[in-house]
Amino acid sequence: MVKIRGFKAIRPSVDVAKDVASLPYDVLNTEEARVLGDANPLSFLHIDKAEIDLAKDVSPYDISVYQKAASNLAEFQNKGWLAKDTKPELYLYQLVMNGRPQTGLVTCTAIDDYVSGAIKKHELTREEKELDRIRHVDVTDANTSPIFLTYRSDATVNKVVDAWISKHDPVYDFKSFHDVTHRIWTVDDADVVNTLTEAFEAIPALYIADGHHRTESAVKVGLRRRAEHPEASADAEFNFFLSVLFPQDQLEILDYNRVVDVPIAADFLDQIATKFDVEKVGKEAYKPATPNTFGMYLDGLWYGLKVKPEFAGDGVIASLDVSILADQVLTPLFGIEDIRRDDRINFVGGIRGLGELEQLVDAGKYTIAFSMYPPTMDNLLDVADAGEIMPPKSTWFEPKLLSGLFVHDLESN
Repeated sequence: MVKIRGFKAIRPSVDVAKDVASLPYDVLNTEEARVLGDANPLSFLHIDKAEIDLAKDVSPYDISVYQKAASNLAEFQNKGWLAKDTKPELYLYQLVMNGRPQTGLVTCTAIDDYVSGAIKKHELTREEKELDRIRHVDVTDANTSPIFLTYRSDATVNKVVDAWISKHDPVYDFKSFHDVTHRIWTVDDADVVNTLTEAFEAIPALYIADGHHRTESAVKVGLRRRAEHPEASADAEFNFFLSVLFPQDQLEILDYNRVVDVPIAADFLDQIATKFDVEKVGKEAYKPATPNTFGMYLDGLWYGLKVKPEFAGDGVIASLDVSILADQVLTPLFGIEDIRRDDRINFVGGIRGLGELEQLVDAGKYTIAFSMYPPTMDNLLDVADAGEIMPPKSTWFEPKLLSGLFVHDLESN
């Protein structure tokens, strides 16, 4: 059983929605964000990565960054670029990429459901990233970016969502980054809101697809506010956080590929061949089509690797391709024990294509690259249900939810 509810979203006026909407703060570095922000004064990056409006020598974790985010959020509202709805509503958010739609319910979910385990995670968080978002939420007194949640598809929810979309026009409808179409509907009928709320009460669990750091920060700020305001109602806004809920059968995980900067031994291919069947492919990029297969780019050539059965790994975690690569190659051959902290390895989301791997290796930034077969949604749910943690950088979701289309005001200042 999970609790959802409507909220008074702070959102852009129709005429500027496309300009305000930005890529999530965590898929851009500061310099990339600064370029986008300099070109667009309405970009939500001025709120989500406010260091772009300060001197370049200011740390992105300096308190002035969070204060600037809060003042920019207020300025966006003062200028009419953002405005707060007058009554609590639910919203529908549809993204269409390559002709493939996915439609989520924009709502607020309860921090108590995360504490109790009804909202399940599959990743560990890094303290410095968590503290960054805690400060951001705390100072802005808002959830400025939605958390991407999923659930096992439900017939009642699907029926209600499909019916609403078929009978109503979207309030926003535009194309943005990577040629993705974004459409938003407001759900302002009390009976429909109640039907959806009751339907989710029968859903046993939600799962974090993307946004573990945002979730941890939202929950910790909410618990802090609860301690600071013991007189507050259980319905206080800080007891809830901004989420978009998608049925799992509409989602697709893309490959999350690896590039590594290590010396390559002269007999490296012989070492690999003890654990993998190796096929020399040549110049054509090799994209794995099945689990337990990998592409490898080395010295200008692609190789196809298929792990031998005795090295495939047992169990929900060890059998994942990201685990196999780590256990059979990265750790024993390269000495990479902790991929979260080892600066010899980096990660390239599948949206960038395999050509990005070639460019990074050919430019001498890395010596070798691996293309991965992505985990499935069932893999993710099974890991979370088992209370296990996926290896870092296992999942890359596309399309990305844009920031700036919804802000949840915690209303505690």
